[in-house]
Amino acid sequence: MTTPSRRALLVHAHPDDETINNGATMAMYAAAGVGVTLVTCTRGEEGEVLVPDLSHLASHANDELGVHRETELANAMNALGVSDHRFLGAPTKKYRDSGMMGKEPNNRPDVFWQANVDEAAEELVKIILEIKPQVLVTYDEFGGYGHPDHIQAHRVAMRAAELAAPQWEIQKIYWNTMPKSIIQMGIEKMKEIGSDFFGVESADDLPFAKDDSFVTTRISAPTFAKNKIEAMKAHPTQITLDGPFFALSNNLGVEVLGDEYYTLVKGEKSAPFDSEGRETDLFSGVES
Repeated sequence: MTTPSRRALLVHAHPDDETINNGATMAMYAAAGVGVTLVTCTRGEEGEVLVPDLSHLASHANDELGVHRETELANAMNALGVSDHRFLGAPTKKYRDSGMMGKEPNNRPDVFWQANVDEAAEELVKIILEIKPQVLVTYDEFGGYGHPDHIQAHRVAMRAAELAAPQWEIQKIYWNTMPKSIIQMGIEKMKEIGSDFFGVESADDLPFAKDDSFVTTRISAPTFAKNKIEAMKAHPTQITLDGPFFALSNNLGVEVLGDEYYTLVKGEKSAPFDSEGRETDLFSGVES
């Protein structure tokens, strides 16, 4: 099998994070023949179950949600056309979902939040040295919104890139970014139809909203918005069809779901650029 000349590694905390943050990007690059590898750090055992008939899977009940979400993730990756998706440490290690910050699950010894960063990073280094990605995508130091597993995924991904560097230097590293202007546009559109968006009045009220100045790169992939929607539907325990993401897609169309935003934190910002001076390709300037 021929190794793709362009290779991207995405590191996420739970199943569904990849679709919400990067679904259109992943589908676009996969369709273009780019090697896309997803590493998910936990199985999302502490997630809320939005399907009443599956409430027995929750961690406070039968604690079987993680296994179920493995299947959801596989279905989502099928929708995005991504064949290489793995769990960090598999098959020998397994990191459990840590739950929200300050909650009791944070203290379990087997949760990702309690993992030794260097040990977890070494598991990721194995994958980096195998696939040799030129591009890495993960969260910022706050994990987007402060979830322990997102913060830990950031730490592990960045440390792994550092540890792997003597043998393989990742040329460009990006952090997921959601600009305030886009969120505010969504809030205003939702207000117009008398609907609520996370119960907030302004993008400033949302912890994951970042000033637009942080955006260095925009991937515009409207053709693949449909793949992203199908991948979102593949995560029914976490994303409801009448929730804010689908409401946005109905009212803003592919503009929201087809555009994804990034902050370049390692490597040179390179052409081509859009009208606002943002990169339009994660691989711009990359050497094969």
